[in-house]
Amino acid sequence: MQFATVNDVILHHQLIGGPAGRPVIVFSNSLGTDFRIWRDVVVRLAGDYPIVTYDKRGHGLSDLGQVPYSIDDHVLDLAALLDRLDVRNAIICGLSVGGMIAQGLAAKRPDLVKALVLCDTAHKIGTADMWNARIESVETKGIESLADAVMERWFTPAFRRPENAAYHGYRTMLTRQSAVGYAATCAALRDADLTESTRNIAVPTLCVVGDQDGSTPPDLVLSMAKLIAGARYEVIKDAGHIPCVEQPEMLTEMIRAFIATLPAGDEPHG
Repeated sequence: MQFATVNDVILHHQLIGGPAGRPVIVFSNSLGTDFRIWRDVVVRLAGDYPIVTYDKRGHGLSDLGQVPYSIDDHVLDLAALLDRLDVRNAIICGLSVGGMIAQGLAAKRPDLVKALVLCDTAHKIGTADMWNARIESVETKGIESLADAVMERWFTPAFRRPENAAYHGYRTMLTRQSAVGYAATCAALRDADLTESTRNIAVPTLCVVGDQDGSTPPDLVLSMAKLIAGARYEVIKDAGHIPCVEQPEMLTEMIRAFIATLPAGDEPHG
């Protein structure tokens, strides 16, 4: 395992080497998960590209830090981690809140970003009332109290069938996250409106969404894509909010096809 001290936290991360001259792909995960959600995409890309995955603060094996959080806290953590790893000009692939982190990174540290893959995310997600209700539920009753409702938004009915062991595993991943870190990131999402900075994104961008996403539905992701000049928009069939779990092969193919359209350049990495 790899750990690095950045800002006021220690972040658990993984750096996988790849061919020199290829862009680094950086994966940023969703609320209530850790970087293992990317496994089935990473194994398909490993060897062809250098890869970075990490647990954002308050998730997985990373430190909690000071709560509550802002999106800027998460953005600055990722920027500091990439600086520590000597990664720049990378392809940032973010899911849900990870996609908001990716958008924020493109605005604050354009030197780190060659292109964006924005999965099941938006420039603004949910309402203050929604996030406040979720924070209250987590703080008073724990993550378990909302796990079933979250699973319905994350995954299709086909994936949620009782005999699917993977479904139970991902539900366990959610419920074992830090309730404090989860609530703190809910506050970050509640307070984040990236509409104007996202409108100014100037790097190549691919926007992807599962056709059955219950958290950031296709229409919402499309509205984000329309803010970004030249952005591509793709819908993945038979997937909910986490297509890297339900449809990793299709998502990987989309990422490869997108990278193939990018201009070649020097992509330094550690």
